Amino acid sequence: MTSAARTFAGISSVVPPPGAPVRLGRAVVLGGSMAGLLAARVLAEHAETVVVIERDPATEGRGARRGVPQGTQVHALLRGGARQLERWFPGFAARSVAAGAQRVPAAQQAIYTDGVGRTGVFELLTSTRPFLEQQVREHVRELPGVQFRTGRVTGLEFRGGAVSGVRWTSDGSEEFLAGDLVVDASGRASKVSDWLSAAGWAAPPLTRQVTGINYATAFFRRPPGEHAVRAGVALVRPGTGGDLGGATFTPVEDDRWIVLLAGFGSCRPGSTAEDLVRRCRRDFPEPFGRVVSNELLGDVVTYHQGDSRRRDWAAAGRLPARLLAVGDAVASFNPVYGQGMSSAALHASCLSRVLHSDVDLDAPARGFFDLQRVVVDAAWAVSTGGDRSRPSIDQPPRGLERVTAGLLDRIIDAAVVDPVVSRAFDAVTQMVEHPATLFSPGVLGRSLRARHLARPEPTPSLERATRPA
Repeated sequence: MTSAARTFAGISSVVPPPGAPVRLGRAVVLGGSMAGLLAARVLAEHAETVVVIERDPATEGRGARRGVPQGTQVHALLRGGARQLERWFPGFAARSVAAGAQRVPAAQQAIYTDGVGRTGVFELLTSTRPFLEQQVREHVRELPGVQFRTGRVTGLEFRGGAVSGVRWTSDGSEEFLAGDLVVDASGRASKVSDWLSAAGWAAPPLTRQVTGINYATAFFRRPPGEHAVRAGVALVRPGTGGDLGGATFTPVEDDRWIVLLAGFGSCRPGSTAEDLVRRCRRDFPEPFGRVVSNELLGDVVTYHQGDSRRRDWAAAGRLPARLLAVGDAVASFNPVYGQGMSSAALHASCLSRVLHSDVDLDAPARGFFDLQRVVVDAAWAVSTGGDRSRPSIDQPPRGLERVTAGLLDRIIDAAVVDPVVSRAFDAVTQMVEHPATLFSPGVLGRSLRARHLARPEPTPSLERATRPA
């Protein structure tokens, strides 16, 4: 196992880190989305007071917040993220299910690669993004010392070589809030880099990867009773579908299905209700057609994201002490891979590990950013590798990257027929294991031998399955 894989295994563990906890007076978190909420949960074990400043006043109920424009789309809570939520909030899954979330056993999942299906490996907890975020927020609100304030952060203040607090506005008046530690969780549009540059510090290098991803999401009524397939993922590889990314459906609260179609570049599948239903019945395996045969609830909602972004804090030059960043403020990935919430959960684990070490808070947080980089690198490799192969992006891999891409294709093919490879592949895509574990001799050997195994036939679409002979 590589050193990165070993580090990732430690981060993804649910075992509390050893070492005495660092003690703080006040910690300030910029942003009350998933990354900010989970950072606040960790900080509550170390600080007398944790203040979360969130600009959106609508932090109650299940509606999507303005600051999460993709909140109405399908959101996957990967297994790696679900484990961390259960770690920080024992009983989280059971409490969420009691409120309406859905448990989907592995046997009731269907994962299709170019139409060829297999069952899942891990149980899923499914819901809409606003519902899940509200569940986390309710848990965080119960923590002693955690405060929520509605307002907009306008800048950082510095004293010596450290951040000393933030400037923020509420009802038109600007105030200063001192903090022993400031955590940026303000998302992919974070202004912290600009504030650092303006104050003479170094901003983290920014990398963009074009995605041009298009989403279309709709809700359908979910009738009572058992369903043989309760969650479906249909992956369409570039060699088969070009810029057609695939489709997903899961059960969510309030007796609904949520269905998503995704495409790249000029491919915008499902942008109307008629097109979404037609494609699910004609172009995807039969369970997709059955789901959209139910009553449509509301309108189709579309979303476009032009690129993935990462700010490499570990590579930044002169940084102030007592400043950290988590979530999309560090890296926002193509959302089709479902990595955002689980990455935020693993960033919280990095924070906990660092705050249980002999860390010097009066020095830049290099140890934290180095640890976090392992998580970001893992997610970035999975998502951008798949994006670059799309025709609309046309950035084919070269050299060693090309060899790696070829081996990964073998592994994806083998996952359909070999349960050991399937588990290894799902452990990586579910952010339980590091991508390097896929290239172990055992997994590669089984992947190569799987070429000689009989492959199942693709699952027909509903229209083909019900068409008279």
